[in-house]
Amino acid sequence: MAQVLRPNTTGSLFATDGKAHPLQDTLLAVTLVLGIMAFVTAMFHSLHLLSSWAGLLGIIAGAYGQFISVTTRERFGLILGLGASAVGFFLGMAHGGLFGGVF
Repeated sequence: MAQVLRPNTTGSLFATDGKAHPLQDTLLAVTLVLGIMAFVTAMFHSLHLLSSWAGLLGIIAGAYGQFISVTTRERFGLILGLGASAVGFFLGMAHGGLFGGVF
């Protein structure tokens, strides 16, 4: 029961192994922000360029984050961001795509 009394001295909310993971935490934050942006902007037909590009970049960042993630908490957040990015990307593609109306 000594582990109950030990304080969590790690600086990261998502690191459960006691070590800091700045690259993984950054990729997690980027994936979540891009996923939320893609998901929200996908609800508006005229913002298909923003939603499709944000979704694509969120999928790429989330996939790389999954590849190098260390803890389960990081993977859980990345999956949430990846899901939101994918929904935003696919709806953006359905509304006009990455270059719809530009070329």
